[in-house]
Amino acid sequence: MDYFTNVTYLSLEGHVELEKYRYVYFIVCLAVYLLIICCNSVVIFVISKNKHLHEPMYIFIAALLCNSLFGTAALYPKLLNDFLSESQTVSREACIFQAFFIYTYGAAEFTLLSAMAYDRYVSICKPLQYATLVKMSTIRKFLFCCWFVPSCETGVGMILMYQLTLCKFKINRIYCNNGAIVQLSCGDTSIKTSYGMLIFSIAVFPPVMFVIYSYMVILVVCLKSSAECRRKALQTCFPHLLIFTSFTCTSCFEVIYGRLDTHIPHIVAMVLSVENMVIPPLLNPIVYGIKLQEILNSIKKIFRKKKTHISF
Repeated sequence: MDYFTNVTYLSLEGHVELEKYRYVYFIVCLAVYLLIICCNSVVIFVISKNKHLHEPMYIFIAALLCNSLFGTAALYPKLLNDFLSESQTVSREACIFQAFFIYTYGAAEFTLLSAMAYDRYVSICKPLQYATLVKMSTIRKFLFCCWFVPSCETGVGMILMYQLTLCKFKINRIYCNNGAIVQLSCGDTSIKTSYGMLIFSIAVFPPVMFVIYSYMVILVVCLKSSAECRRKALQTCFPHLLIFTSFTCTSCFEVIYGRLDTHIPHIVAMVLSVENMVIPPLLNPIVYGIKLQEILNSIKKIFRKKKTHISF
């Protein structure tokens, strides 16, 4: 029977069709999660250890990678445990908390990417004013807003969700999110749905529009500059633009899945639903570690030192 009142435990039904190969999925997810932890941690360590990397651009990169670790920690431990469990249940409170952390991660990611775009915009378009406009105090304010504002916005949404009376307990997902929880309610959800759409619009559209605008201006400036200036601008801007495009696309896939999950194969739907928690956290450290020469050189130095130490 699917209908109860004041449901306190929820069932993650997305695992049902994955049951046959759950140990394979467990191994794959464990490998991905360990790779995410290792890659992000190495780049964060390199940036924190080298004083010459304590510049705005690298500080923002470290913050972006910390956000990746924060977001994936909300998904993978529970997901890995569910693959090894006979029943995939979660308390209502834990489900809401998971949704809170995942949405905070997503909103913070967009805010951080827009802050990084601002840093590149000032660096390339207003180089003489860079030291004045991008000070350490400015960076601290940016970083504070990147996590505090999204957590407040998402927190209000989670409070509204907690007030819902749930009369269903089956979530056709492998993790909890706002839309899935709202669908379990048997009461009026118009306020919660409207607030969710409002926060989504605030968290996504202003950062996306700002990044697009800043790169249009950067493009115009680069076209008027020398070949050497264009090369340097491309070297620093390409990784950020690639990460921004990747995260925006994977987030759109998640929204599309929420609308079309009954029309596509279940395994494809499951992959699309977690794509923004897999590809960006993996792509961020790899792209920045390879494309930004300062970080790549610092990583090489660390491994050379370890290799020399081992040989001795």
